[in-house]
Amino acid sequence: MNSRSLSFFLPLVLSGAFLFLGSGCSRSGAGGGSTSATSKADQPNFVIILMDDLGWADVGFNGSTYYQTPNLDRMAARSVQFKQAYAPSPVCSPTRASLLTGQHPARMQITDWLPGRTDRPSQKLLRAQLLPELPLSATTLPEALKRAGYTTAHIGKWHLGGEGYGPLQQGFDTNIAGDHSGTPINYFYPYRNRQTGKEQMVGLEQGTDGEYLTDRLTDEAERFLTQQKGGPFLLYLAHYAVHIPMRAKQDLLTKYQQKVPTAGTQRNPYYAAMIESMDQSVGRILRKLEELGLDQNTVVIFTSDNGGLSVEEGPNTPATSNYPLRDGKGYLYEGGIRVPLLVLLPKSRQKPYESQVPVTLTDLYPTLMDMAGTKSTSTTDGKSLVPLLQQRSFPQRPLYWHYPHYSNQGGRPGWAIREGDYKLIEFFEDGSQELYNLKADPGEQHNLLKENPKVATALTAKLHSWRKDVNAQMMKPNTEYKGEREERRKE
Repeated sequence: MNSRSLSFFLPLVLSGAFLFLGSGCSRSGAGGGSTSATSKADQPNFVIILMDDLGWADVGFNGSTYYQTPNLDRMAARSVQFKQAYAPSPVCSPTRASLLTGQHPARMQITDWLPGRTDRPSQKLLRAQLLPELPLSATTLPEALKRAGYTTAHIGKWHLGGEGYGPLQQGFDTNIAGDHSGTPINYFYPYRNRQTGKEQMVGLEQGTDGEYLTDRLTDEAERFLTQQKGGPFLLYLAHYAVHIPMRAKQDLLTKYQQKVPTAGTQRNPYYAAMIESMDQSVGRILRKLEELGLDQNTVVIFTSDNGGLSVEEGPNTPATSNYPLRDGKGYLYEGGIRVPLLVLLPKSRQKPYESQVPVTLTDLYPTLMDMAGTKSTSTTDGKSLVPLLQQRSFPQRPLYWHYPHYSNQGGRPGWAIREGDYKLIEFFEDGSQELYNLKADPGEQHNLLKENPKVATALTAKLHSWRKDVNAQMMKPNTEYKGEREERRKE
C-alpha cells in the first residue's frame, strides 16, 4: 500500500465511526468512476454550502465587524480555515462548473457567467468562445458519488444550463430552485415573476406569503437531512444570497440601518441583513446535523463562488468592500477571486487550524472523491486537499485564472497566475502586465514588473504553456470597435 492509500484519520474507531480512504485504495466501478472496498457505513456525508458573491472580507472570521456572522465564526473555530482560498473565476458560472467537475473553466470553455455578456462596439476584443451550458459529457461530482452509493440533492442556484441541462441531468437525485437563472426571480414568496406570473422557481410553488428565500432553501435542506436514514449523501446547498438584488427581511434591515458605522469600508445595511440571514442558515444546518447525529460522519464545506460586489450594479449597491483586498467581483485582483473557505470535519476528527497554502475551489472535487474512496477517470485540474486537512505537507503549484471577457463590473479581460507569493496579471487588450508580491502587498498596490523582470518572464512562460495544456480560448479583435466614448455619446 502506498502513501496515498493511508487512511484519512487513524485509528479507525470500531463503533459509529468511519475511515476516509485515499483514491489509491479504490477498485474499478461503473462508468467514469470507481468505488473503494469501503462500505457505505464508512463513507462520509458531504454538505457543501456555496454562497453567491460573498467576499473574503465579509465574514467575522476574516475580520468583518459590521456584518455579523456568529454561527460561521463558531464553525470556523472548529474548522480548517483556508486563508488563501480562491475561486477559479471572478464570476459565478465558471466557478460552479469547476467545483462540480474538478476541471479549470478554461478547459471546459465556460469562462463567463451564462449566457455571458454580449460583444459591444465599445470593446476592443470579441469574447472568447463560450459553451452555453455545462455539457452532459462532463463527469460531475454528484454523478461520481452516486456510483459510489451516495444520495445527492441540489438546493438553490444552478446557473449552468436550462432545460435538459439542469441538476437532474447532471447527477442530482433532487433539485429544488435550480435552473438557468443567475439571479432569483424573487427573494420573497411567491417565488415567481410578479409581472408575468409565468416564471416560477421549481419546487417552491407552495409557501407562505412573505417567506424569505434564504430561509426557505434552508427549510428544504433540513427536510432532506431529516430524510436520510442510512447510506452516504451529498447535499449541495447553493444559496442565491448574497447576490443582487439587495433584498432583506425588514426586521434585520431595520437593525442594521440603526447601526451603520460612521467609519470603515463596509456600511451597507441591506447587505448586512442578507448576510445575517445567510449566517442563520449555516447555524440551522449545523444544528440539524447535530440533532440527527449526522455530525459524527459529515464533512461540511462553506465557501463562495467569487468575490464581493464592490461597484454599483442596481439599487442599494455597491454591496460591499473587499478591503484590504483590491476591487471585487468581475476583476482578477484579489478582491474578485479570493473567497472564504471552511472545511468542518466530523466531530471526533476535528483538528482546527489556519492554512496559508493557496488553494482553489477546483480542488474540492478531488478532495471529496478522495474522502469517499472513489475517483473519476476524467481529467481533473484540482488536487486533493486531504494532506492539508491532515496538516501534512502539500506541494507548491501554480494557480491559474483565464477571463477572456469584459465583466459587467468593469473588469478587463485577461489572465493571471499565482505561484508562491507572486502573482502576475496580463491584460489582453494591450498585453500590459502587473506583478505583485501578495505576502508583502496583499492589496496589490505596488507593481513589481520593473523590479523583478525575471520573475515576470518565468510566470509568463508558465501561463503560455498552461494555455496549450487546457486549450484556453483566446479573444479576437473586434472589427466593429468604435471606441468607448462614441458608444457613450449614442447612449
